[in-house]
This record gives sequence, C-alpha cells and structure tokens, in this order.
Amino acid sequence: MARGHRGAEAVSSAAALAAILIAIALQTTLGGLVFRGSTAIDLVLIAVVLVAIKSGPVTGLLAGTVAGLLQDALSGGVLGIGGMAKTIVGFLAGVLGRQFIVTAPLPRFVVLLMATGLHAAMFMGLYTLLNLRQFPSPYTAVVGQAFANALVGVMAVTLIEWLPGLVDRHRVGRILKR
Repeated sequence: MARGHRGAEAVSSAAALAAILIAIALQTTLGGLVFRGSTAIDLVLIAVVLVAIKSGPVTGLLAGTVAGLLQDALSGGVLGIGGMAKTIVGFLAGVLGRQFIVTAPLPRFVVLLMATGLHAAMFMGLYTLLNLRQFPSPYTAVVGQAFANALVGVMAVTLIEWLPGLVDRHRVGRILKR
C-alpha cells in the first residue's frame, strides 16, 4: 500500500469519527430534534449513513457500531440494540454507495429514507421481540422520521459541499479588493 494512500485513509477515518462525535454531541445536546411536532430526527443515523455512502461498507459497519454503541450507552437503554441496528444499516448503506452512484441529492435522499425505515424496523423489532417495549402503530412516526432524516441529510451534504467553494470565493474577493 502506498504511503499517500494510508494518509488518505487516516484522514477519512478521522473525518468519519469526527462526524459521528459531532452528531452524537448535537443529538444529546439538542435532546432529539423534532420535525413537525412529532418526528425526532436521528442525526447519528444520518452521519452513519453519509459516512457509509462516502467510505464503503467496512467503514459504514465500523461507524455504525461505534455510533450505535455510544448512543446506546448515553441513552440509558439496552446496550447493543441501537448498535446492532446502526451497524447493519451502515454496512448496507456502504454497499449501496459502492454499487450505485449515490452522489446526487435524489439518490442520497432515497438511501437515507430506506436506511431510516430499516433502522426503525430493526430497532423496534428487537425491542418488541425481547418484550422490552411495545410500539403501537408506529408507521406514521417512522415515515415522518424517514422523510425528516432524508431531508436533513441531503441539506447537510449540500451545505458541506458548498462551504469550500464559498470560502474560496471569499478569498478571491478579498485578493481582488487589494
């Protein structure tokens, strides 16, 4: 493996970890963003899916594991259920990111939509299967969360991709004013 390639992987891993930690910090600080009064936005899931799309299935799996276990530990629930759900979702989102071109807003929206639905099905399914909690008629909440997560995720990526160009234009503008 070339020396420069390892450096790029280290930066990618550090960026993925930073994205997850920022998402966890925002999620715990804001106490669950609510969209239209009833749908909680899962910033950690959004970060895992976006990291997986960008970096592939192995990184998605690792990001999902770390993010899910950290979120489980901080939430006080059963340790591992959210971790397992986010691990599987991260892996599958990474596979989709490698097999298909998921760089435009619409494909990202669809992947985030499907990932949220799958995550909710696994999370609620495991809790129900273990008889720890019941979720009576969660369909509208899950659909609302899926659309909210997809919208926030696409907006976040658009903003992140737009910022470097804005900084460059600002620099050029300052140089031209001199």
